[in-house]
Amino acid sequence: MTERYDYAVVGLGALGSATAYQLTRRGHSVLGLEQFELGHRRGASHDTSRILRHSYHTPEYVDLTVEAYDDWARLEEESGERLVTKVGGLDLFPRDAAIPMDDYTGSLDAIGIPHLLLDPVEIAGRWPQFSLPDGTVGLYQERGSIVPAGPATALMQSLAAGHGAVLHARTPVTGLVDHGAAGVEVRAGDTTYRCGALVVCADAWTNDVLAHLGHQIPLTVTLEQATYFAPDDPSRFAPDALPLWIWMDEPSFYGFPCYGEPTVKAAQDCGGPAVDPETRGSDPDPAMEELLAAHMARMLPGSGRPVRSLRCQYTLPPDRDFVIDRVPGHPSVVVGLGAGHGFKFAPTFGRLLADLATGERETISPTFGFDRPALTDPAYVANWLV
Repeated sequence: MTERYDYAVVGLGALGSATAYQLTRRGHSVLGLEQFELGHRRGASHDTSRILRHSYHTPEYVDLTVEAYDDWARLEEESGERLVTKVGGLDLFPRDAAIPMDDYTGSLDAIGIPHLLLDPVEIAGRWPQFSLPDGTVGLYQERGSIVPAGPATALMQSLAAGHGAVLHARTPVTGLVDHGAAGVEVRAGDTTYRCGALVVCADAWTNDVLAHLGHQIPLTVTLEQATYFAPDDPSRFAPDALPLWIWMDEPSFYGFPCYGEPTVKAAQDCGGPAVDPETRGSDPDPAMEELLAAHMARMLPGSGRPVRSLRCQYTLPPDRDFVIDRVPGHPSVVVGLGAGHGFKFAPTFGRLLADLATGERETISPTFGFDRPALTDPAYVANWLV
């Protein structure tokens, strides 16, 4: 049996769901294939919250955040759902921080994004919940926001299905053949599918799909952990009382005000071990929780005790830049990879990947291409601290 679609998307986390939605709203027939159940917790699109912010380490990323805010706004308008909760964002650079503050301020200045630099006294005057060491500089950007993770992914799946997309859960890809101008053949379950182009958003399983084309990219999968804390007075940590924050050092931490429940969520960035996504566990790591809790006790002393922790995955290229490009030698196969910080750009990923699949754009950026040194030079030294 062979079924035919204009386009197919492999992987229905946030990026794949956004791509399926973008393709269907343009009037195309779309197949979506997910190897697990929709909304599963084995990847990087589940749980409650993610950060949306302008502050980034290069002008190219800052420019892309402008597009992301616009794309989230369009998604809100088209769905009738409120998705963006503005709380303000505070990047905290301690003295001799491992992450250069000048990269962030210079990138914001280059794109014309207003921001403030605050010392610990000024920060305490605005948000007395913080207790910061002398010499810390806070980079404040008022548009820092929270977007929902699992709910937004489910919404984009619903919108795609509403426009006619066929979404199959528990349907792993078992074969893939590129027939060039004749399209791409995808085998999954007992069915063969033919499509004009294929978009791969399989995250930790990207190389499993690309292996059918004889192509691999250097990726490391890490098992991360987020923890929820219960403050004695949740009103002091409400969205209108506390900004989201990122501790810009090594180790790096980040956190949110209360969002949807009277708890404060925080996590370490790139703090977990490298794992095999097929065999890794999901039990919380007490040592990771203890490290984070110690930081929270110092920096947000009223945030309370940890009440639960959960695991998620990062899938990291050596430079931690996105992959948004056609597979070399296979122009009908497009890959999207968020590198552990892509959720805030999910609607934008969907739009850009749809542009590539349909041929409306030939390329996106060399920074996100397959031929950059991090993906081609075996001697490239990995750096995930950005």
